[in-house]
Amino acid sequence: MPEVKTTPRLKVIQETDIKDKVVLVRVDHNVVKQGKIKDPSRIDSSLGTLFHIVSRGGKPILMTHVGRPRNKKTGKIDCSPDRSISPVVAYLEKKLRIKIETPTFRTHPENGITNIDSSIQESIQRLRAREIGAIYLPNIRWFQGEQTDGPARTRFARELSNLAGMFVNDAFGSWQPDASTFDITKYLPSCAGFLLQEEIKNLEKVLNPARPFLAIVGGNKYDTKIGPLKQLCQRVDYLILGGVIYNTFLCAKYGVNIAGVPKEDIDLALGLVRLDKEKNKIVELSSLVESENLGEGKKGKTKTIFIKDFRKGDRYRYVVDVDPGSFNESLILDMIHSAKTILVNAVMGLTPFFHDGSKALYEAVGENRRALKLYGGGDTIQELKNLCPGIYMKGLDNPHCYYFTGGGTVLKALEQGSPFKIKPVERLLKRRL
Repeated sequence: MPEVKTTPRLKVIQETDIKDKVVLVRVDHNVVKQGKIKDPSRIDSSLGTLFHIVSRGGKPILMTHVGRPRNKKTGKIDCSPDRSISPVVAYLEKKLRIKIETPTFRTHPENGITNIDSSIQESIQRLRAREIGAIYLPNIRWFQGEQTDGPARTRFARELSNLAGMFVNDAFGSWQPDASTFDITKYLPSCAGFLLQEEIKNLEKVLNPARPFLAIVGGNKYDTKIGPLKQLCQRVDYLILGGVIYNTFLCAKYGVNIAGVPKEDIDLALGLVRLDKEKNKIVELSSLVESENLGEGKKGKTKTIFIKDFRKGDRYRYVVDVDPGSFNESLILDMIHSAKTILVNAVMGLTPFFHDGSKALYEAVGENRRALKLYGGGDTIQELKNLCPGIYMKGLDNPHCYYFTGGGTVLKALEQGSPFKIKPVERLLKRRL
């Protein structure tokens, strides 16, 4: 078993006594879209922890979320089949050659699963008797107490703790302090799985990078990125933006209007514009792709526009991609090729129709064979795999390349300044085994 370096204070799975214990394992198998597995990489990344538990005589009960079934405004929980963990269970059964049982609970039409009833005890008995290899709870966000406050949350955390003798957090991508990642540690001895340890180790390389350090960040929602972007401006040598957050930045800086960019996000971006005037870290990609709509990439529907032509008050239709020519400019190429650490958490274009900007970016980054390259985010890695499979495959065996399983967690750690300030990880520093 390879040695994994971690902080001395972090409670880790290799230091625990697992034999004959039922082990509650929080994983991040949020890979199901419309009832099908989009990319099994996150599942595969957790297999080391699962093998370790079984090989040492542990009996795992797995839990993950799939999507966002809870409506934030109404609180209603949608337990539709397309958010079921069934495809994940089928994949694991085939991969591990074991029987995995998923218990069923009564579902309320608006409140989801209100409690874990005693029917699960039959499954646990079969697990202890080795009649089955594992239990996989239903989508953890179907449970009423997972993301609510008050008595329902406390009750749910206690119900989870009654299922097992210890808790392992291996869900790097789930940084929110929910009942299944945070509250559960109040009631069970808790530790970090191998994947979580590995992700933290590589996060420290982002937080203490070899320089020059280049970060490339894209995304659809500017309001969730504003904190991390401001921190990145403090930490990086160069920052390249893409996607809707780049459109938002450009609207704020140049006073232009781009379809689909809300005023409230532009107002938020003004702070980043002011910060960049001081730090001068954001490097602009000079040409963009404008489209008549969001759903077509056909010839005649798009055209290239240039930032040098922007004038205050100008109005543009949807900006759906970065023109790949931007990555052929000597300034951008020199910056990418000379960097010693590169963080890529970006899709440049609006998927599924606009890929040219992302492909050009990944190819340019791939040409730098000396840098430590860290890719974060499921969409980023999926696009890299689809558009540049050769570069992706080489990265799997390259010690100077790492694929994070949660791009949002990477940005959250950058915003906090440490992976150990992420709430679920912080709890593992305090829980005694």
